[in-house]
Amino acid sequence: MSASSGRRASPPAPASPTTRWEREALREGFAVLAGLDEAGRGALAGPVVAAAVVLDPSAPLPGIRDSKQLPAAARTTLAALIKEHALAWAIGVAASELVDRVNILRATHLAMREALDGLAVRPDLVLVDGLAVPTLACPSRAIVQGDRHSYLIAAASIVAKVERDALMVALDAQHPQYGFAQHKGYGTAAHRQALAECGPCPAHRRSFAPVAQWEQEALFEDE
Repeated sequence: MSASSGRRASPPAPASPTTRWEREALREGFAVLAGLDEAGRGALAGPVVAAAVVLDPSAPLPGIRDSKQLPAAARTTLAALIKEHALAWAIGVAASELVDRVNILRATHLAMREALDGLAVRPDLVLVDGLAVPTLACPSRAIVQGDRHSYLIAAASIVAKVERDALMVALDAQHPQYGFAQHKGYGTAAHRQALAECGPCPAHRRSFAPVAQWEQEALFEDE
């Protein structure tokens, strides 16, 4: 029984995730499996949120797929269903200040480790979306486009997305001028326009180019 920390190439994505990767791991002798994914890595503002989910892959829940392929209402319903049936689930949060301090990749890894460490049930193997995450507390297997291929990773992607969206709605109440409730901190045209007009707020990631560019331009204007 072994787990590779490298990336695993995936075949063309199916219409919805399957339990192929989970079944393979079970055949190898791993008994308790978790999915691990994040939301918000590419946003200009707000935290990165990771979710770890332990579910029984032999009894998959209906409707689970990559969170990006689901409308918001369906994600919310599925997130509640996942939490209800999960053997364990947990989230990890890396705030924008941490992103600026350690960089987005390390902040994402920290959020993922926090989520995994928060599980009440320790998995034998964790399936991770994308690249390998170093120094996880248990064996892991990274799957390219895992949220489109793996049932457990897709479930984690839904929980992470719904949790982060709720945090962005809360941030919108604090900073309504940016429209966080609509674009969730991503670099839409409306968000960039608000950033140009209002400047960044504490939730913005100042290490990201559009925000850093605004601060440089503001500095030049003051000189």
